[in-house]
Amino acid sequence: MLDDIAPPPAAAAPAPATDDKIRCDACPVMCFIRPGMVGACDRYANHEGTLVRVDPHVVLDRTLSQGGAVVPFDRGAWDGGVLHGPDTFVTAIGAGTTYPDYKPAPFIVSSEVDGVDMVTVVTEGIFSYCGVKVKIDTDRHLGPERSLVRANGEPVGHVTTAEYGSQMLSLGGVHHLTGGTKPEGRVTCETLLALSNGQPVELTVDDGATVIVAAGRPPVVNGAVEERMRVGCGSATIGMFAKQWHGKVDEVVVVDDHITGVLSEHQAGKLLGIPDTGIKLKGRRSTPGRYFRVAEPGTGWGGTNITDPLSILGPFDAKKARPGLTMLMVSTTGEQHGYYVLDEALTPVETALPASLTHSVELIRENCEPALCTVLFMGGAGGSLRSGVTENPVRLTRSVKEALTTVTCGGAPVYVWPGGGITFMVDVTRLPANAFGSVPTPALVAPIEFTLSLEDYAALGGHLDHVRPLSSLTGAETPKRVAVQADNPWPFAPRTAGMRG
Repeated sequence: MLDDIAPPPAAAAPAPATDDKIRCDACPVMCFIRPGMVGACDRYANHEGTLVRVDPHVVLDRTLSQGGAVVPFDRGAWDGGVLHGPDTFVTAIGAGTTYPDYKPAPFIVSSEVDGVDMVTVVTEGIFSYCGVKVKIDTDRHLGPERSLVRANGEPVGHVTTAEYGSQMLSLGGVHHLTGGTKPEGRVTCETLLALSNGQPVELTVDDGATVIVAAGRPPVVNGAVEERMRVGCGSATIGMFAKQWHGKVDEVVVVDDHITGVLSEHQAGKLLGIPDTGIKLKGRRSTPGRYFRVAEPGTGWGGTNITDPLSILGPFDAKKARPGLTMLMVSTTGEQHGYYVLDEALTPVETALPASLTHSVELIRENCEPALCTVLFMGGAGGSLRSGVTENPVRLTRSVKEALTTVTCGGAPVYVWPGGGITFMVDVTRLPANAFGSVPTPALVAPIEFTLSLEDYAALGGHLDHVRPLSSLTGAETPKRVAVQADNPWPFAPRTAGMRG
């Protein structure tokens, strides 16, 4: 937010080259960079014969988020003292990498927190084993499970199992990044980078829909912006709002691709004394008032392929139904609804919705949460990355599992999966802007930080000779300070790793 000062130099001296080119060793591409030019990753440049990092190194400042005063930058009078103890957290954004892997992490920074000597080890990991999990709040059918998801025509992932009120995509992974054609790997990398940095991406699903996805924004399905996710399945909607309909309408059908609910048959209707109406639904009856497969999945009513809700009904039972019987049909978001009255032939005839039922439809809409896209970056911190923390990488894994080491990504909390390795997920909206980068191997570059006590760092065989105090980040290395997000736990707080598996 302030003090966008000169970027830090590369973590290590580059190899010599001819014709005034500099060879960058920050990733396996090993670019030769001409004077005044940048490498293939746009992250490193040749500035007058010196390899420099283009993007500034980012630290989180807790005083900014709490409205504290900011030290103005004055090159003439400034003494370098802008970083203050426990109110500053050094992230890995813009820090550089450990490639070719045996090198210690670019920054191993010590500070005192509540009387305890702490160490934060930061590095930008080069992730070939990474991807994003995308949660799309919509009832619209995006495509069959396991269908390929494409960007610019190239396969970048697949549709995975749907969750309650949301469709799920799994994108990226090492097979798309490195196991296919060069265009597939390049497009996959570009897609992951854009999504991780909060940018919109248009995706198409084989035998399915086209959807525009951006973290924290509503999805756009086949050109239509989704406004709300469903309040629940059809059965749950019946249970929640049965009292709203009691005495105002004879029958209610809540149309849903997964579980369509019928008020008169449902237990909620039975307990309220609602009599049988003789209604018959197509599909497979599960338990009373709950029906599966009333229609095929689609982008119509309740995530089905229907535009006419009457198409899921069979003839009413003449022994139970009667002329004048009223029926409300509504979707799980309240966006579609119809009111019907049976005529003398027991055929439903659509009629204007009575004012007495308007509130119930609006109540369904009110209880639907806004439809958003959620993007979780997922990566595995391999042995090479861990060797930048310690010469015995397995000790770092054990330290994380034992909750001695807190893992963060750009200062944001992560979920570390149980089991072997350090496989983590992070909500990309909780990181500072443009925290992710890429290299044309292809792979994503993501920040990762390990925070632990100095005593524990020594015990796991850390690079103690590279530990430096926070106050040493001055001059050309002075980073860009941004405010920590208010809903993020402070990385130095006790047991920040509560999200770990």
